Amino acid sequence: QVQLVESGGGLVQPGGSLKLSCAASGSISRVNDMGWSRQAPGKQRELVAQITRGGTINYLDSVKGRFTISRDNAKNTVDLQMNSLKPEDTAVYYCNADIRTLGISQNYWGQGTQVTVSS
Repeated sequence: QVQLVESGGGLVQPGGSLKLSCAASGSISRVNDMGWSRQAPGKQRELVAQITRGGTINYLDSVKGRFTISRDNAKNTVDLQMNSLKPEDTAVYYCNADIRTLGISQNYWGQGTQVTVSS
């Protein structure tokens, strides 16, 4: 059984910062790509940032220069540092990871954590 557990969401004023963390646990052989997506009310889920096991990173254009994704391969964790937050960043943020267990690779999702940017 594999689980992704997120933490770090909350309420922050515009211009503020938050750090999201996600840890994968269970019968894991290897964690490949890891990432963060978000879904605002009434909108489709969108990929915010993704990082490969080797460290190649992609960002959604609207968060470039403000958000930083990082991972620890030894601990199977991925973080998202969010700076200069804007009201339009308000959404439920989901961690996801491509995880290999018992010879099978599968994409897993966390339960989501709410980020609200408001004054």
